[in-house]
Amino acid sequence: MSATAENPAATVTAVEERVTARVISDDPLYRKIPVALRFAPSEPLAVRIVFPADLSPEGTDNEWVFPRALLEAGLQAPTGTGDVRVWPCGRVQAVVEFHSPDGVAVVQFDIAALRRFLRRTYAPASR
Repeated sequence: MSATAENPAATVTAVEERVTARVISDDPLYRKIPVALRFAPSEPLAVRIVFPADLSPEGTDNEWVFPRALLEAGLQAPTGTGDVRVWPCGRVQAVVEFHSPDGVAVVQFDIAALRRFLRRTYAPASR
């Protein structure tokens, strides 16, 4: 068996996609925020969503790491029971809910952006 067949992620490069998300809150106007979606071949089962430092009381980037399969499944149907939950919201939006000791954050993404990011996590490295 080849090294590629043993570890398919070995042929994928690191992926980072910058997207705009919307924080859902009691405020009638959604707050748009820049978010980084990240994938590293060294952790082929995980994805990262990184929120900017200005949203954190500590003034540092807030990074959430969770299974890539959770993000994929949540684009089709509600999934997750732990700190991260994902579900489709209509045909073009998805909601990711983050639970921490400090509270809950609900963030809405365009499904197309999440699907594009996920496709890139499986794409072979360009040579």
